[in-house]
Amino acid sequence: MKIVSVQAWWVSIPIETARQHRSDFGTLTTFDAAILRIETDDGLVGWGEGKNAAGSAGEYAALVHLLNVEVAPKLIGRNPGDITAIWEMLYNGVRAAKAATSGHAMPALARRGLTIAAISAVDIALWDILGKHLNQPVWQLIGGRMADRLPAYASGGWANAAEIGAQLQGYIDQGGFKSVKMRIGSMDANVHTSAERVKAARAALGPDIEIAVDAHGTYTVAEAKRFAYLVRDCDLAWFEEPVIGDDKQGMAEVRAATNIPIAAGESECTRFDFRDLATLRACDIFQPDPAFCGGITESLRIAAIAAAFNLRFAPHLWAGAPCFFAGLHLCAASPASFIVEYSSGANPMIHDLTEGKIQLADGMISIPDGPGLGFSLSEPVLRAHIRNA
Repeated sequence: MKIVSVQAWWVSIPIETARQHRSDFGTLTTFDAAILRIETDDGLVGWGEGKNAAGSAGEYAALVHLLNVEVAPKLIGRNPGDITAIWEMLYNGVRAAKAATSGHAMPALARRGLTIAAISAVDIALWDILGKHLNQPVWQLIGGRMADRLPAYASGGWANAAEIGAQLQGYIDQGGFKSVKMRIGSMDANVHTSAERVKAARAALGPDIEIAVDAHGTYTVAEAKRFAYLVRDCDLAWFEEPVIGDDKQGMAEVRAATNIPIAAGESECTRFDFRDLATLRACDIFQPDPAFCGGITESLRIAAIAAAFNLRFAPHLWAGAPCFFAGLHLCAASPASFIVEYSSGANPMIHDLTEGKIQLADGMISIPDGPGLGFSLSEPVLRAHIRNA
């Protein structure tokens, strides 16, 4: 089995006006991602996804160019089952051969950002191919699954204090969720406004629904500590990205100042960043994004670090279909995982791009049984929304 074709596209799917929301990213009118297609000489197709921006915002011309012009030629003729070898080859660059015989990494200077996003897309697609080749779901190849359904949380929550309760309750009514997440931070006028919205949400939902909050890294350390103090009686499930990922010491300071669990990681690349989060005691929950941190291969390594430090694992899955389904397999297989992110805002990159529906009931999401990632991508929808750079 050999790789014969590698093609990436910038896919941009419009979000219907009625379902658009405004956050610190502004008003989002499209959902964008780099979607990768890898085909083998026996006709198997694997789908991958790379991300270089949070959520659905961002531009993907540079990442798509990197995949098509620099990465693709290195993959043609390779055995797609050599997943780790390909990962290390792309990561180590010109020193790949030396690193392979030395037993340690010798990465290229561009060992973060677009390079890892490109590796992520390739890695997800290769696992999809391997599963299809062996007629097994990816979760079986990475150790089996803990259960055929896992708890999910509804991820959204942008409404003001007067309407946030109804917005979150709408998610609960739609999917039977027992956990929800709402956005805070610079999207609000000040820390007090965020706290008022959280208090309103808790009052509306009562004590039995878990509420998490996500600041998208927009607070200073002082603001994050102030917010945590203001909502100290709201029994929050976690406080996500209180400060920017570049300030891991500051995040550790926030964690030490509050009894709210701290979650982080969607902006981090590779196991090395997560090692630092763990050793600095900066967070309680790892949230790697499979389309940005290094794919399924690197997410498994990150999950192992979480387990070793007695931390929890809940991947960032506000993403397109390849990344989301990769996350389902990772959550199913990792002993450190405990919940799955389910985007309750408009997400055409999952729902329009896949044929068939995600199985969600009573706040539980089904882990796919099909070979590979376990979803069928709609190529007509993809090709209808390719954006020319």
